[in-house]
Amino acid sequence: MTIPPDVETDTRDLFRSAFRRHAAGVAVVTTAGPVGFTATSLASVSMEPPLVTFGIGLGSSSWPAIRDRDSFVVHILGESQRDLAVLFARSGADRFGPETKYDTLATGEPVLHGVAAWLRCEIRERFVAGDHRLVVGLVTEGETIPGRRPLLYHDGTFGSFT
Repeated sequence: MTIPPDVETDTRDLFRSAFRRHAAGVAVVTTAGPVGFTATSLASVSMEPPLVTFGIGLGSSSWPAIRDRDSFVVHILGESQRDLAVLFARSGADRFGPETKYDTLATGEPVLHGVAAWLRCEIRERFVAGDHRLVVGLVTEGETIPGRRPLLYHDGTFGSFT
C-alpha cells in the first residue's frame, strides 16, 4: 500500500508534534574511539537479564562505531549537564575536546564525569527500524551517583524537575 504524499506529511507532522510533548531523560552513549552522541530514545528492556536499548540514525556519524564495536556506555545526564547534552548532539563538534572530562575504562569506552549514572553494556542485538537501528545491550557494570537529578528533554528544550 502506498501512502499519499499529503497523508505521509501529515503523519510526520503529527509524529513530531506528539513526541515534542513526551518528556524524556537525556543520555549520552559512548564507545571506544572515543565516539559519542546524545540520545533521548534510551529505554530499559528487561530486568532479567538487564537489557537497555536506544535508537541511532543510519546517517549519524556515530553509527559506524556502534555498528563495528561490541560494547558501549550509557550515561544518564544530570540536570546541570545541559551543555554536555548540546555538545554531544551537535554534528561536527569536538565532543571529546579539552572541555569534556572523562576517564577511559580498561575496555576502551569513555566514562563521562559528573553524570547521574553510567552503565557499560555489551551489544546483544542490532535491529532495523526504519531509518534507524535499535541497539540492545546487556548491562555488565556501572555506577549510580546518589543525589544527582536527571536532565530532561521536552518540547525541544532541556530542563529539570521544578
